Amino acid sequence: MAERSLRGLPRNIWAVSLTSFFMDVSSEMVLNVLPLFLSTVLGTPTAIIGLIEGLAEATASVLKVFSGWLSDRLGSRKWLAVAGYGISALSKPFFYISGSWSTVLAARWSDRVGKGVRTAPRDALVADSVTPSQRGLAFGLHRAADTAGAMLGLLIALLVVLLARNPGGELTRSTFRTLVLISLAPAAIAVLSLAIGAREVKPEGPRARVAVSFRGLGQPFLVFMLIVGLFDLGNSSDAFLVLRAQERGLELPGILGMLITFNLIYTLVSAPAGALSDRVGRRKLIVGGWLAYAAIYLGFALAGAGWHVWALYGLYGIYYGLAYGTAKAMVADLVPVALRGTAFGAYNFVLGLLDLPASLIAGLLWQGAGRWSGFGAAAPFYFGAGAALLASLLLMAWKPPQAVAPQSQKQSLAEVS
Repeated sequence: MAERSLRGLPRNIWAVSLTSFFMDVSSEMVLNVLPLFLSTVLGTPTAIIGLIEGLAEATASVLKVFSGWLSDRLGSRKWLAVAGYGISALSKPFFYISGSWSTVLAARWSDRVGKGVRTAPRDALVADSVTPSQRGLAFGLHRAADTAGAMLGLLIALLVVLLARNPGGELTRSTFRTLVLISLAPAAIAVLSLAIGAREVKPEGPRARVAVSFRGLGQPFLVFMLIVGLFDLGNSSDAFLVLRAQERGLELPGILGMLITFNLIYTLVSAPAGALSDRVGRRKLIVGGWLAYAAIYLGFALAGAGWHVWALYGLYGIYYGLAYGTAKAMVADLVPVALRGTAFGAYNFVLGLLDLPASLIAGLLWQGAGRWSGFGAAAPFYFGAGAALLASLLLMAWKPPQAVAPQSQKQSLAEVS
């Protein structure tokens, strides 16, 4: 039981969690108001906002699979992750000079390049640093720290907006630039926390020597990815939730309060849900999270006022807390140790690649459904709820195998050599 407590987690988990905390303090105070900056200050259409988000995430996804594979090939995780955080930190000042949506796209793309480089090696470092019985708790704690950082970043953003005393509570260019300047310090601390605090952990078993492909990751992983991919096709950028709140009447302070509520619930749910997945199994937690997502997205479609969106966005944290970290723990369960970096890269690659069509579909549905069907801004959320429900049914019907046993590592790697 002590093995499953927070005190039993090794130094690396705390170092990675601290890094994610500070990077999210930096990122979330800027990125959560970025859709409003694009829409309100720069007058960017929602389809272009979807394109920006989709291209940025798709770029990150392509890099994730290569960086994950490279970390397996080198048998090294830490310094790739440090490099990725460094790239994201260096991209922050470019948001300050953004004066058009194309400049925002370039800055957002650079930030996601950093995320693409760091994510798979970081997740593999987390998985390598703990035993299987600690895996859900480790990923849950990491998500909780990440989200607590996001909440603090949003609180700072809210304070800046309130002190700016903008007429009507709208975001202005000067307020956005102030937020960017403040974000630079925690971004630098995040990079230093990982560089100084984490230790390299050499993966057990033989080093992977494979091409960048899904070969050797196994049928269970591929089936899981097909189901997750279906879910993600309806999981468009959360920028559309921010725009939905604005469309339903919430002003900027209310939107920031809504996001703070979401991150508070996400933080509180993540670590206990991860620990629970260690005891009852990952699939139950993921299905529960996806069903919650379907119900909440249906609520977003039907929301008639700004406070409806605020309440639903708070509950949205339950989905993230139940399913997000648990899905990553399940990836580690399904593949050999020496292919974890490749597996996390493939997982993030598929999800990120689908972010482009998912966000484009949402943007087009938002703009076009009002003319075609009368749904208007509700259409993307009906679509997301349907995709989540179908994916939940498929995951319930699938019977995943037990976690890959250590003694199977050499055999699994021999199949891909």
